[in-house]
Amino acid sequence: MSRKLLVIGAHSADFVWRAGGAVAVTTSAGGEARVLALSYGERGESGELWKEEGQTVEHVKEVRHAEAERAAAALGADFECLDLGDYPLQVERDDLVSIADRIREFAPDVVLTHTDRDPFNPDHASAFFAVERARALAAGAGVPSAFETVQPPELLLFEPHQPELCNFVPTTFVDITPVIEKKNAAMAEMKAQGYLVTYYAQRGEQRGNHARRSSGDSSIRHAEAFQRVTPQVVSAL
Repeated sequence: MSRKLLVIGAHSADFVWRAGGAVAVTTSAGGEARVLALSYGERGESGELWKEEGQTVEHVKEVRHAEAERAAAALGADFECLDLGDYPLQVERDDLVSIADRIREFAPDVVLTHTDRDPFNPDHASAFFAVERARALAAGAGVPSAFETVQPPELLLFEPHQPELCNFVPTTFVDITPVIEKKNAAMAEMKAQGYLVTYYAQRGEQRGNHARRSSGDSSIRHAEAFQRVTPQVVSAL
């Protein structure tokens, strides 16, 4: 059965590092994936671009948009940015409605976003609380509502840069070995933050080791880690 995956990040590149493999796994299996960025990360996530003489915020946004579109395309996904601004990321009432509307329109099976704590990046926590609320609104908080609702999508958190400091405990590993070249191609597009490529390539190998140990599947070489928020409902254990 094909699945729908929605990845919501605070900044335009967040999805690539933390969930690019999961996106490619979904689309390679015939599913559909969309990426929604709340900002471009134009102020705090684009250090390489600001080294250029005469740089402007609007040009940084254009570059970041093009990078994210190409990266998403490499993974088989669509990309959209709400352009809410970064550092600080402020999600107002109308912005929350916009996020909920995207969830209603796409009706994803799974939503991925940030952890609720990040001592080094306040935008990430802001994104979590906005997504958590928008998901609940889109699903009518689990009951029939006066507005259109969707089946409650599963909510999982992707791995932060410093997991131990963000209360991140993996509950799910996704084997991304078959799609690692697609993730590598997507990461290569993010030249404004090219210094992160090596870090997340190494992280994928480390999580691959953890996934092998957890599953006994020796074929797993690369994996991404996620933390489940919503309980998993099954018919048997």
